[in-house]
Amino acid sequence: MNAAAQKIDDSLLTDTEREFSRVELTLFGRYMLENRQEYPCQVLNMSPGSAALITPVSGSVGERVIAYVDHLGRLEGNILRLFDGGFAMSVKATEHKRDKLAAKLTWLANRHELNLPEDRRHERIQPRNPAGVVRLEDGRVYQARIIDLSLSGAAIELSVKPAIGTVMWLGNLRGRVVRHFDEGVAIEFAIVQTRDTLTDFLER
Repeated sequence: MNAAAQKIDDSLLTDTEREFSRVELTLFGRYMLENRQEYPCQVLNMSPGSAALITPVSGSVGERVIAYVDHLGRLEGNILRLFDGGFAMSVKATEHKRDKLAAKLTWLANRHELNLPEDRRHERIQPRNPAGVVRLEDGRVYQARIIDLSLSGAAIELSVKPAIGTVMWLGNLRGRVVRHFDEGVAIEFAIVQTRDTLTDFLER
């Protein structure tokens, strides 16, 4: 998919939707079309008034969409246009919710450029067995050493350094690269985990 296909066509936006600046970011979530079927999705770029999503099923222009996106919560709108591999949707919200969404998007887009630390709300612990396997979306697999991990992410020693924002799996946990350091990368899990889902890393 080329970059132009990922952008939202401004001619299809309302004045309210067009007034907000879009930011490039990678967020995961799920969405539901009018047939009430749920599908996974990935946000490519977004503003408080609209969003471009990579999706397995695109729906129809004008169709109502409800999406639940990591870090952002519930979003509701309509499909504005289709592109190869996804669609652009409007985001319906009150003025207060748009302001909150704008602040959240700004933080999510800028935290790495500002060298802000990844989410540290959760205690970071060292696994009993630090050996791990990392898989990228293109199928490449690398052996890794888990330096530490928490419910929201992990620091891993890795021989390669995929670009910030790259989607990868640590075992069966999906995440994305949020920071580089000398020995490897830090990843943020797409979904905050529980201690049960981390059992394989902590008790093996």
